[in-house]
Amino acid sequence: MPHGTDARTPAGPPDPYPAFMTAPLPPFPMHVSVQEARTLLAALLPDRRTETLPLAQAAGRTLAGDLRALVSHPSATESALDGIAAREADTLGAAPHTPVRLHVTGESRAGVPFTGMVGAGECVRIYTGAPLPPGADAICPVEQLLDDGPDGVLLRRPASPGDVRHEGGDFRTGEVVMTAGLPLTAPRLALAAALGHPQVPVLAPLRVALLSTGDEVVPPGQPLTAGQVYDSNSVGLRAMLIEAGCEVIPLGHAPDSPEALQAAIDRAGGADVLLTSGGVSMGRYDFMRDLLIEQGRVSFWKVRMRPGGPAILGGWNGLPVFGLPGNPVSSLVVFHVIVRPALTGQPPQTLRLRAATPFRALPDKTAFWRASIQDGRVSDYGQQGSGILRSLSEAGALVIVPEGQPVAAGDDVDVILL
Repeated sequence: MPHGTDARTPAGPPDPYPAFMTAPLPPFPMHVSVQEARTLLAALLPDRRTETLPLAQAAGRTLAGDLRALVSHPSATESALDGIAAREADTLGAAPHTPVRLHVTGESRAGVPFTGMVGAGECVRIYTGAPLPPGADAICPVEQLLDDGPDGVLLRRPASPGDVRHEGGDFRTGEVVMTAGLPLTAPRLALAAALGHPQVPVLAPLRVALLSTGDEVVPPGQPLTAGQVYDSNSVGLRAMLIEAGCEVIPLGHAPDSPEALQAAIDRAGGADVLLTSGGVSMGRYDFMRDLLIEQGRVSFWKVRMRPGGPAILGGWNGLPVFGLPGNPVSSLVVFHVIVRPALTGQPPQTLRLRAATPFRALPDKTAFWRASIQDGRVSDYGQQGSGILRSLSEAGALVIVPEGQPVAAGDDVDVILL
């Protein structure tokens, strides 16, 4: 019997731990910062294609070029309210007990302006958005007027130049009003229409292939056996990708097998990036990690953050691959703070709020603790485990606690809304 062999222990399969687990650190960055992870992922993404869409189809897209005003707005000096247009000098001294009488010579309404001149002691009835007649320089609101015969009106206060909207006060013809990179929200689309544009250049959506992994993962609706869980990651990640304006290429699920994973990855043709969940940590069966390190290309492995530290970025035959952790909270938090900003070019929106409770710091990681907001103050949600998916639904916010910088009750903190 060879030396060191225990006759009671039958020969088993080879140890699935890859060689790098016991070798010196590999030649790629380990434990990068959150910002470094965003930057490295963004650098691997292809240049964005552009397309032109009608305004009605551009909601949620990103503007791909500057927009200049094709017209001025307002296109003419106009009234901001209903009332009369007059010369301010003729109305000075008007008060409830000493009203000033003016002679009404006509009216101006939107689309049908008054064509004459307002002379001394005269006025024109005017309506919101109507052009200010020549000679007039002020407006008195209808609430301060009393009729005085068929062609007269009494002013109970002076007319005000402040109720006049001047031509081009919003924007002028030729002015760059919207710049490339803006997300096209409803107000911005309305502004694009006001500028005179029936269509806009936008970034084409990134095509993201999505793959969930793990022997324990089962589609919702099927019966579970011991140790199995429903596949919440693919559902949550798909929704977040759609919210980020991406086109999702669903690859389904792959079990913990190098062959199955490789076959699934090879189905991602046409994608701009592959997003996976699971198989990237320190376990014996984290084969997604093994494939990238041993046969692909790795840009980094592990991020200095919690939850979500064991994320990996690499490439497979020219396709960028970002491997998210399998724990559902870790997966969704990493997407929110790293992947989505890289895909959209927009950092997470943060608020500065007062902490109602303390938040602990980690010595070597940025913490993103789940928190609740009430009355403008933020409180520790309590349950911070990576498997407590319910917490992301109920907490509604992540408090950012930098490495080694604990937050005391009463401190101001940066908060990401979920």
